[in-house]
Amino acid sequence: MTPIHADRPSRLLPLLALLLLVLGSGCDSMPDKRGLQYLNTDGFGNRYTGNAEEENWAAIGDSIAVIDEIHPEEVSGTFAIDVDGTVLLPVLGSVPVAGLTRSEIEALLLEKYSPYYPVVDIKVRIVNSRGKQYFIFGEVAQVGEQAFTGDLTIFQAVMRAVPNKDTSNLGRVRLIRADPKDPFIQTINLADLIERGDSTFNVHVQERDIIFVPATMLAELGYFLNTLLFPFTYVLSSISDALFTYDRLVYGAAYRGGIY
Repeated sequence: MTPIHADRPSRLLPLLALLLLVLGSGCDSMPDKRGLQYLNTDGFGNRYTGNAEEENWAAIGDSIAVIDEIHPEEVSGTFAIDVDGTVLLPVLGSVPVAGLTRSEIEALLLEKYSPYYPVVDIKVRIVNSRGKQYFIFGEVAQVGEQAFTGDLTIFQAVMRAVPNKDTSNLGRVRLIRADPKDPFIQTINLADLIERGDSTFNVHVQERDIIFVPATMLAELGYFLNTLLFPFTYVLSSISDALFTYDRLVYGAAYRGGIY
């Protein structure tokens, strides 16, 4: 006589296989073929990169001033770099300049204007620079994208963002230089600079750097308790608001009716 539970393992096998299939599909984090086309493989993810402090380069949102003293009317002017990385120049039309340094743009324009003018003396300046920024997050008043103007230390960047004197942990500030192949993260003790004057780690910020000012342990505890108690405080606040509204409606109607 076959035991009543003898065939149970065979019945469980299909269910087990289905469970493994579901778990396997949930753990599969590899992007599909189409997703691979859009992965970032170079730098921060922007199309154009450079180091403006070595030699300024043109970014989308910047403008370039083109000066030719020989042909001031025909060539000279200030031109904005469009979203596709090009500028619309007299005679030449649309010219791609985003990602090029100032000297590279000069060489490019000299080459392109040469067929139209026997002698040209072109000088280029990058002006109205709005395409370069860094980012700061955490326990500061001014969070998010900040304009990068150059010659900026991490101490200056954090002080400009106005750290919260009660919650910011200046001893554990993180400088993040994002990259898909070689990311760089450095923890910097700005409290050491303030207390002992040691500026060893007062490093220069580069465009597209990310700065994170963490909270102190006490602040983290406070945030945790606030999150933990949020459902209860939210319900109590809603009840309080509802009672206040009810009282105002009831007593307001009674007052208007002459009862009070």
